Amino acid sequence: MPGIGLLNEKPLHASLKAWYAQPGDQLEVPVDGFVIDIVRDQALFEIQTGHFGAIKSKLARLVCSRPVRLIYPIAREKWIVRLPGGDNVAMTRRKSSKKGRVEDLFRETVSIPQMLTHANFSMEVLLTREEETRRYVGRRKWRTGGWVTQERRLVEVLERKVFEGPACWLALVPKELDLFTSRDLAVATGIRLDLAQKMTYSLRVAGLVRNVGKRGRATLYAIGRESPAMSPERI
Repeated sequence: MPGIGLLNEKPLHASLKAWYAQPGDQLEVPVDGFVIDIVRDQALFEIQTGHFGAIKSKLARLVCSRPVRLIYPIAREKWIVRLPGGDNVAMTRRKSSKKGRVEDLFRETVSIPQMLTHANFSMEVLLTREEETRRYVGRRKWRTGGWVTQERRLVEVLERKVFEGPACWLALVPKELDLFTSRDLAVATGIRLDLAQKMTYSLRVAGLVRNVGKRGRATLYAIGRESPAMSPERI
């Protein structure tokens, strides 16, 4: 019988686990009622290829007793394979024009912003080259032209970035920004405004930046923790 948690394991998750594991590691280990991808001494390593909201409760419980590292892949380069279907008479393969970057992690940290500065929590972003296979399902997926992702496969890990402690997170805020809005952050980093807003939200709730007022209708931020009287409501 396959090990616990392996029956529904996707190719990308399995490949990342095999790539990340070291000799002596234990895989798929039950800990505190959860199955952990990798256990190394007392440290727990969880690989998440989907939404962080799905593991929010799991992380909150595990960090109470052990160091936990969340490993998250972002595709810097993606190749899209379409299986025969729809207007395709043969399989096609093309390179996506979208290039992922480290800041894309903030699309997910909005689910776990309190974790960013927890003493037992760290995150490792793996910038990857991956292949995404899509299949045609017809009109029920009209927003995507009838195509859905069947699976993602790891081709290569290109770069890795560890976030462990406030300094690592704040290093993503350009040094020239003293007082800044989400739009200032978007311009300085070259990311979309909606992503910059998620970034400032996550950093604010984590206590790494603070709300210091307004510039017109936009919220103005500065590096540093808010006073207890101004602390943001935790979600």
